[in-house]
Amino acid sequence: MKMADLRKRDFLTGGLMAAAAATAANAQMAGPRPGMAGPRPGMAGPKPEPMPPPVTNVSPKREIPHRMVKTTRLFKSPPGYVNALAVAPEGLWLGQQKLSGDSAKRYGVPEPSDLHEAAWLVDWNGKLLKTVQTNSRNTSGMAYGNGCVWMMANQPPQGVFQVDMNGKEISHRQIPLNLPGQDGGGSHGAQWHNGKLWIVANRPRLMLRVDPKTWIPDAAIPIYITPEQSRWHDMTFDGDGNIWMVTGNDSTRYNRGIPGLVKYDGKTGQVLMTCGFAPGSADPHGLEWHNGALVSCDAGIHPGWPNGDSPHAGWIFRIDFA
Repeated sequence: MKMADLRKRDFLTGGLMAAAAATAANAQMAGPRPGMAGPRPGMAGPKPEPMPPPVTNVSPKREIPHRMVKTTRLFKSPPGYVNALAVAPEGLWLGQQKLSGDSAKRYGVPEPSDLHEAAWLVDWNGKLLKTVQTNSRNTSGMAYGNGCVWMMANQPPQGVFQVDMNGKEISHRQIPLNLPGQDGGGSHGAQWHNGKLWIVANRPRLMLRVDPKTWIPDAAIPIYITPEQSRWHDMTFDGDGNIWMVTGNDSTRYNRGIPGLVKYDGKTGQVLMTCGFAPGSADPHGLEWHNGALVSCDAGIHPGWPNGDSPHAGWIFRIDFA
């Protein structure tokens, strides 16, 4: 049976059960209907049955641990905006983000003469080792796996660009679960893990695990947000197989930004911890795990902020518990 059929069956079954429970509860609350005899004056009616507990899928609220983290600069990225990271055996891949079309107008920058966006391979001192040009647009996430970089476009033509080490485009596919006639929307991150491609899918607000050959999603974790942390960015896996994701608030300046992290159980998707960043920290966008620590990048642009408002713009940095 297909995943869509299973989901449809579960949805219909759950809906019917909830409707039946609601009907039964309403019948108990309504009392005698017109035309039905109720208790006569002076006579006690039958003792009402106790109300059943409401039907709900919401788990009881639990306290989520919260800790503080700080950032330490490692090295400066090549000139331009770097909004994505991917660890490789040779070093660290950096994803270039260019502002073109509507993005260029929104940020008040000139249209670039060349729309190709680079994937730069650097060593852990920031030395440039290799450059691969891609057709991605407004790149806001990337992964490295199966001998390719996977670039996440965040504006038309959207989708995922798979490019080999010679710059050959192997595939360009939309994020799965799009409706007919739609593209797959944008992405804010990606990760290659155990032979599968994880995609931060913005439109459905999910972390999707996708088979890179069949392009069929086989798992999904809802992105956890709160009113105070309503934005999200890249994701990665730590050494224990748990997932970390960058979060943030809607703000207008660096000094009003409140970046954060969410840690998920990699097997169940349950939120294990949230983290806040110490004042003066870099602004996290991309996210990776290397040598027992999280690594991120400060793109130098942030929705709602003046360009270059962060004092750490263009820096690659480590994240440690404060």
